[in-house]
Amino acid sequence: QVQLVESGGGLVQAGGSLRLSCAASGSIFSINTMGWYRQAPGKQRELVATITSGGSTNYADSKKGRFTISRDNAKTTVYLQMYSLKPEDTAVYYCNAKNAFYDYWGQGTRVTVSS
Repeated sequence: QVQLVESGGGLVQAGGSLRLSCAASGSIFSINTMGWYRQAPGKQRELVATITSGGSTNYADSKKGRFTISRDNAKTTVYLQMYSLKPEDTAVYYCNAKNAFYDYWGQGTRVTVSS
């Protein structure tokens, strides 16, 4: 089992920045990829960015340049640094962890960008 706890969401004005954190615990040795997804009101959950255990990153095309995914050296915490936020970035952001068998999800952290 893997437990994920997100933090760092909140209300920010357009053009501002936020950093989200996701702390993983439990069977973290089994994780091969961690990432961030988001779900805006009335829309499907979508990929934001992922990072593998080897450090390779992948971003949804629309997020490149404004969002940066990173992790700590212990590989227990993943971060999402968001710059130049837009009202359309308003969503619940979910942390995800994958191993060979399961997808694990956090409870989500809400980001609201005001215009």
